Amino acid sequence: MRTAKDIMTTMVITLTPETPIAKAAETLLSARINGCPVVDVSGKLVGILCQADLVVQQKKLSLPTVFTLLDSVFPLSSTGSLDKEMEKIAAITVEHAMSRKPKYVSPDATVEDMATIMAERGFHTLPVVEDGRVVGVIGMEDILRTITASGTGGK
Repeated sequence: MRTAKDIMTTMVITLTPETPIAKAAETLLSARINGCPVVDVSGKLVGILCQADLVVQQKKLSLPTVFTLLDSVFPLSSTGSLDKEMEKIAAITVEHAMSRKPKYVSPDATVEDMATIMAERGFHTLPVVEDGRVVGVIGMEDILRTITASGTGGK
């Protein structure tokens, strides 16, 4: 059974939280990748930045629905999600646009485990972490290559 260490890309492109958004977008586009891990100065995974995190900056801001009663305003949804959305839209650095506490896999994760995570959560990029450090990255293309290499077309 193939594992992450068998199919991962080991020449990992990473960003830091301080990377400007324009530079991050340029990096993703020039490398032709959907996302990349964000690491701190010690190399520890602190987030992941995907194209979707950058595209959200161009979307319309959806204001929460409110109702008024006796001159009081009551929101019908959480203002916490509005705060997060505002932070991503206004992001100047990767730190404010990245997804924090990203899902990652170990080098021993099976292709089936990785495919399940990607399919169920809508992820296109999964960091591979060993001893707290990013040692590789798995993209959807890596999963697709295993299908064509095995000739099974699935299970």
